[in-house]
This record gives sequence, structure tokens and C-alpha cells, in this order.
Amino acid sequence: MMPDMSFGNYYEATRRVDVQTAQLDGDIRVDAAIIGGGITGVSAALHLAERGYKVALLEAEGIGWGASGRNGGQALPGFGAGQAVIKSLVGKPAAKRLWDMSIEAVDLLHSQIDRFAIPCDPVRGYLHAAVKPRQVRELHEIQAEMAALGTPTGPILEGAALRERLASPRYLAALHDPVAGHIHPLNYTLGLARAAQAAGAALYTQTRVTNVIPGETIQIHTAQGVVRAAFLLAAGGAYLGDLFRPIAGYIMPVGTYIMATRPRADVREMIPGNEAVADLNFVLDYFRRSADDRMLFGGRVSYSTLPPPSLQASMLARAVRVFPQLAGADVEYLWGGNVDISRNRAPHFGRLADNILFAQGFSGHGVALTGLAGKLAAEAIAGQAERFDMFAAIPHARFPGGRGLRVPALLLATSYFRLRDML
Repeated sequence: MMPDMSFGNYYEATRRVDVQTAQLDGDIRVDAAIIGGGITGVSAALHLAERGYKVALLEAEGIGWGASGRNGGQALPGFGAGQAVIKSLVGKPAAKRLWDMSIEAVDLLHSQIDRFAIPCDPVRGYLHAAVKPRQVRELHEIQAEMAALGTPTGPILEGAALRERLASPRYLAALHDPVAGHIHPLNYTLGLARAAQAAGAALYTQTRVTNVIPGETIQIHTAQGVVRAAFLLAAGGAYLGDLFRPIAGYIMPVGTYIMATRPRADVREMIPGNEAVADLNFVLDYFRRSADDRMLFGGRVSYSTLPPPSLQASMLARAVRVFPQLAGADVEYLWGGNVDISRNRAPHFGRLADNILFAQGFSGHGVALTGLAGKLAAEAIAGQAERFDMFAAIPHARFPGGRGLRVPALLLATSYFRLRDML
């Protein structure tokens, strides 16, 4: 991820929640420690503190600095793998329970926003958009699958009905999902962090963990001191690096990028219902209106995590392909970040020891699910591990080779899907 792109991060420029944190200063002892100040980490801190645990969260940068403060803000049920893959991995009954928990994750997000009065512009409504006839058939399959799961959708929109909801010539049809939606993800993350502090959790920023020594009392080493804890949650996602080598090979950091135009009066006409939108391509375009009437448009990926060349021009070209009205638009913000992709695109939860938990591999579906992941980790630490263990039971495989081979292996594996997008 490139944290200092010349155009900057729109979410940072419009943050509305103030969270006062400090570096760790000296050695401390806590009941539970958390590595990572994204949504998973601050959610776990909140739920543990509300259970009466003494909690310390350690973040190498600032709260929400990573994926939680850089993503597209689209809050979805389900998983990056798709429900059919989840079913093949764990069986139909467990897949249904996992789906239900993903719905709970979206509901939890909105209930936390209401409970803590977090100013993050929540909106319900999402359009799954089809670019080609094959994908129109997929929309009908998605609609039937969601109905079978007990989550009815809205209608599949085509023709004039589609143009009334999405003023773009690119799409053949779209399925309306009333459960999913969008938020300002950085303000949401900061709002949860503020709530965690109010519940008694200590949040330490600019405090990078350099080593973890397992044991009945875990030792978490930083340059500023040592944290000793009975439990530890590793929630650093794509930014955890090789701190925990046994799980590092199960995820690949993949760069993804977003641009924001200047405010425009015609943006409301492009998406009159204010839904979040994404197409069904493997390398997809995703976009939405911001609360101040900008077009936020995401796409492009980088498997090296370095920004692609001519990024601004290519991002604007993708946006104009969807909305010709944006030709010549002024791009005011352009930023990127890494998502943690697992090999099968399913979330990767588990334990490195009885008292060391991890949650990673959200694969582009983390805005809602990370909040539930933090809650489930808190439940597991408190001795109620059934729901966390349902996620931990999803089988996973490493990316082949070390870091040097993971990137070319992933490029090779995704070439088929890139070609399929063109058909």
C-alpha cells in the first residue's frame, strides 16, 4: 500500500471523530492484548472491555490507518468466496449458519452506529450489476440463492427500470439488495475506537509489535515496552507481515485503489437511490455517492501492492466507461490500500495457541464482517467459542512458495478470471 499518494485519502480529509491515543510507555500487564487498530481490533477491544476485561490494543500507525480507513465503504453480507464455495467447504448446514452470521454482521454495524451515534453516513441499499448476458443469469442465481437462505432481495432491474436507478449505459441488469449498503469506513472505525476507550480499553498507536513470545502469559514486545497478557488477538490483516509466520502464507496483500471526484450536482442523477454498486467481474468496478455528492469509484488491483502506472488516468477512464457524464471530471482524491486475500477467498480465523487467536483473510468483504469478527473473538476469549470456531473450521490452504513465489502464483491463478471478465 502507498500511504502517501499525492491526491490523498478522502476519508482522512473528511474524518469527523476525534480519538486521542498515545504510544505505549513502559511495561504493562493486561487480560487481553490486540494487535491491529482496524475494525476487527477496535471491535474486539470494545466487546472485551464491556465484559470487564483489561484490554490493550497496539497499532503500528494510527487507528484506521490500514484497510479499515481506506476501503470502498461497501457493507455487504456474505463472503468473498461466494456462498456456493462456502457450502462446498463446510457443508450446507454450517454454510447457512455462517451466512446468518454475515447478516448479523451488517445488522451489528448499523446497531453500533446508532448506539454510539457514529457520524459515518450509513445508507442501506446495494446494486449487483451485470455487464454481460452471462452475468444476468448469475443475478437470477444470486436472487434464488438469497431467497433460499431466507434473505429475499428486491427485483432484478432491466431496461427503463434499471436506467431510473443507475444512469449508465454499461449495465444490462442489476439486482437490488436491501440488506447491504455503504458507510464512511474511517469515521466508523474511529467511532468504535472511541466507544472502546469509553468502555475502558487502552489504545496505543505508533506502537509497532516486534516480537511475540507465547506462553501462559504472552509477552508482546515493542520498542516502547512489553505487554504481558493472558490472551492475544492478531488482527493486523494485510499489514501483519511475517510477525506470525505460521499464518503469513495463508493471505496475500493485494492493492486496490479508489478515486473521488470533486462534488458534482449531477452525481445524484447517476445513482438516484444512493445505493452502493459493484459489477460481477472478478476484477470489479465498485462505486457510490459520497455524502457530499462526489463519485467514489474503486477498481484496479496490484498484486505487487505497488500502484499501477498512470493510475489517475486509468481510474478516471474506468469511471467514464460506466458514466460518460464524468468525462473530464476533476479528481480531487486518489488513494489505495491492501486487502488481505485468502487463497479460497473465505475468511481465515483460528488459533496459534489456546490463548492466541487470529482473524484475517476477509478478501474484500470486511467492512461489516470485521466488526462481527472482533465480537466473536471476544466471545471466544470469554470462553464462548462456538461461533468463532465455526469460522475457524473453514479449511484453508497456503499460497504456494514464500513471499517471492506467492505473487507470481496468484497472478497465474487469476489470469483465467481476468480472461473470463472479457468474455
